[in-house]
Amino acid sequence: MTLRSPIFRKLLWSAFLLIAATLVVLDFYLTRYMAQRQRENVEQRLAAQARLLTYEAAGVPRPILEPWARDAGARAETRVTVIDPAGMVLADSQHDPETMENHASRPEIQAAHRGGQGAAIRHSATLGRDLCYLAMTFAYDGKPGHILRLAVPLEDVDAAIAAVRWRILGASLAAALVALIVAYFFSRSMTRRISRLRAFAEGLVDARISGGLVADAEDELGALARSLDRMATQLRELVDRLSLESARREAILASMVEGVLAVDNELRVTFCNQSFARVVGVSGEIPQRLPLLELVRDPELLDMLTHVLVSGQSIKRRLELASAVGRTFEVQAAPLSASSHRGAIAILYDITDLERLERVRKDFVANVSHELRTPLTAIRGYAETLLEGALEDQENNRRFLEIIKAHAIRLNNIASDLLILSELESGKPPAEPERVSVRGALETAFHTVESEAKLRGVAVHGDKLEDAEVTGDKVRLEQALINLLDNAVKFNRPGGEVHVDVVRVGDDQVRIAVTDSGIGIPSEDLSRIFERFYRVDKARSREMGGTGLGLSIVKHVVERMGGSVTAESQLGRGSTFTVLLPRA
Repeated sequence: MTLRSPIFRKLLWSAFLLIAATLVVLDFYLTRYMAQRQRENVEQRLAAQARLLTYEAAGVPRPILEPWARDAGARAETRVTVIDPAGMVLADSQHDPETMENHASRPEIQAAHRGGQGAAIRHSATLGRDLCYLAMTFAYDGKPGHILRLAVPLEDVDAAIAAVRWRILGASLAAALVALIVAYFFSRSMTRRISRLRAFAEGLVDARISGGLVADAEDELGALARSLDRMATQLRELVDRLSLESARREAILASMVEGVLAVDNELRVTFCNQSFARVVGVSGEIPQRLPLLELVRDPELLDMLTHVLVSGQSIKRRLELASAVGRTFEVQAAPLSASSHRGAIAILYDITDLERLERVRKDFVANVSHELRTPLTAIRGYAETLLEGALEDQENNRRFLEIIKAHAIRLNNIASDLLILSELESGKPPAEPERVSVRGALETAFHTVESEAKLRGVAVHGDKLEDAEVTGDKVRLEQALINLLDNAVKFNRPGGEVHVDVVRVGDDQVRIAVTDSGIGIPSEDLSRIFERFYRVDKARSREMGGTGLGLSIVKHVVERMGGSVTAESQLGRGSTFTVLLPRA
């Protein structure tokens, strides 16, 4: 793994090249230095031999000078040459002096004449090889200016230099090997430290590094390790805070009842909560970067988000999404300016119930105004008639006053029922609940509607009245039962019947059923009969003196007692109202 590291290879190759370059330069200069030293040693040896031989040569007779030169050359293992002041060779240990040219122009000869001794390295034309020459002046036969020259082949010097060079090369290779081993371990140590730093830096993001980074040296990498360790602590704290904040935001957005949708500048989904998924009818998790067109095909919502992305301004609209039929949403769309890229967020508020409540409120105000206008108009009209002279009309004034009284009673009934509804809808806790006998409450209701039933020729029968008790407000329960019986009597035909049953259902419920043989309720009106002021037959209802609030009061009373009320009817065959209450 270490050899695959680029930085390890770079460090090792850099060390290798540096060591190689250093050793090459060092070998070059050492070799030159040793060669120079070898040549100087040769020249010193030749100079010492030359001084000894000049003493011998000074007393050698001319006839035996040639044999002496060969003998001296053999003893000194050098080439010995004797030259007169004019440059003529008198004797040579390796060549016939008769055939040798004048040596006056040789550099070592000229140097010896100038300073008493001269040396030179050059090619010998006589022997055809490179020689090292040393020339020294001496007095021969009483005449100064003679030259004794010694020469040795350069092969010997080169052999000595080569031996030294091989020793230097061996030592250099050994030093290079040791240096490379040191560089290898140094590079590996440096690479491992850098790898630890890299792994630590990479682990800062994905939290794979749990412990701190140990600085194992007081150098730049150690300082970097300490800096990374300090930064890691701060980064972890920052990431933890951001993760906590992100988790909080995710939890808040996910738990919101409102639908939340966020898109990027390409209208791809970056976030949406479960409420939005339910609105668009998608079950399961919606993938990130999903094109919005694949999720929602509502042109108004797409147009809103496109407008926000283009203009950068927030907008608000009321929409009815095609995927949520019958529901109305108020959509607030705004740009996401904090993001590194442009985006938009839309929050969908379900205002279906609010619109329904607004509609009910408007209908309630209109119905109240209408219900109050009729008796008030009648009261005002008959009062003005009386004031304009009808008061003296003995035949009609009493009838007019009775009409005014009847409308005043109607106004009082409307106000009373409105107050009851207001109290039931106020949200105030009911009075202390008590155990109420259903049979007792029904008997009170029977007595209340008895006279009305006789007047209209309607028979009220308690067919099956089981003894059962419920928990609640006795007065309110009696009022609810009176309203049900009163409607069953008023909207019945002459000679009709009303049947009341009280039955225990299971161990925890009581069912009260009021069935009449009256005119019935059309199926299209059945779902709205518990609304305030809603009348199936408005003309007949006013004629009967109803306020249009009776069934609404029944519903509120039953629901406050933890029960439910339903209605079944067939037009022309009567209706059945069923109340289910929890048993005490």
